[in-house]
Amino acid sequence: MSVRNGIIGAGNWVLDKIKLIDRWPGEGNLCTITGEIHSPGGGPCNVLFDLAAIDPSLPLWAAGRLGNDAEGATLLAEMKKRGIDTAGITTSDTASTSFTDVMSGEGKRTFFHCRGANAEFNPADLERLDFPAKFFYLGYLLLLDSFDRVDPATGKPAAVKALASMRAKGYKTIVDFVSDAPERFRTVVLPALPEIDILIVNEIEAQACCGCLLRDGSRLNAAGLPAAVDRLFDLGVGETVVIHFPEGAAGRNRDGKYFCSPSCHIDAADIAGTTGAGDAFAAGTIYALHQGWELRDAVRLGSASSYFNLLSPTATAGAVPLEKMTAFLKECGFNPVP
Repeated sequence: MSVRNGIIGAGNWVLDKIKLIDRWPGEGNLCTITGEIHSPGGGPCNVLFDLAAIDPSLPLWAAGRLGNDAEGATLLAEMKKRGIDTAGITTSDTASTSFTDVMSGEGKRTFFHCRGANAEFNPADLERLDFPAKFFYLGYLLLLDSFDRVDPATGKPAAVKALASMRAKGYKTIVDFVSDAPERFRTVVLPALPEIDILIVNEIEAQACCGCLLRDGSRLNAAGLPAAVDRLFDLGVGETVVIHFPEGAAGRNRDGKYFCSPSCHIDAADIAGTTGAGDAFAAGTIYALHQGWELRDAVRLGSASSYFNLLSPTATAGAVPLEKMTAFLKECGFNPVP
């Protein structure tokens, strides 16, 4: 049997229309847009584009739906420029390419999202995928209508059967979510956890899954993290749980020891934007796990990936090669070479 290698990224493909604003206005107040940047975005886009920058030799495949429009053509061209295989991309003649208006300023951001063709992407689109990849990434649940919808035959979200199918094909599954109301996590996310091998989520999403308090305003409840990790395994996650947050990241393998690692320090004045920072963390962590690194070192690479992301206002323009990240981590006192 041939050795599996590479990563499939499936789910939301989006054109981010980032508006840089001079201040964060109160409701009903006005601010000034100082610049606008159009940039590819969405979970699989951000993760795959970051992975392509980390290691251009890594095989990457894209899956999802785009509109038959200029925005879709732009996203396809960007994938091909990075050497990403687009055989899993379907073009819709009935829906436009998804886009998000991102308001970014003062270290904060908010999103106005149009689902577009992403709403048509469905589990049947995954059945034809037959690539020799090692990992299958799906993002974002709670923003993929056909995957979030309950399957009448099973009484569970369609994502459950779709992820089981990907695991049956031999892929390790990785899933990301958007932050949404806790009741939606209970109905959509929790049933899918037993079909997820590697879970990488932020503290707000972990909190919604577990029903525990991990973030109270600006205060992180670090003492609650070990129990949250344990609870996610109890809920069915197969191999690995990582919870990331601005202060750092924590997690363990199912048969491993819990750890908590700090983020790479960055001065607030150096932060150009936070769009895609969580996906950058995921990309670095996923790459290291794919290459067989220990989980603690993988999380540190994820932290470095997120650090470089913060230096750019867009979701992926800050991504750098592996060598630059490992050199940076050594400067920080870590030696992340496996």
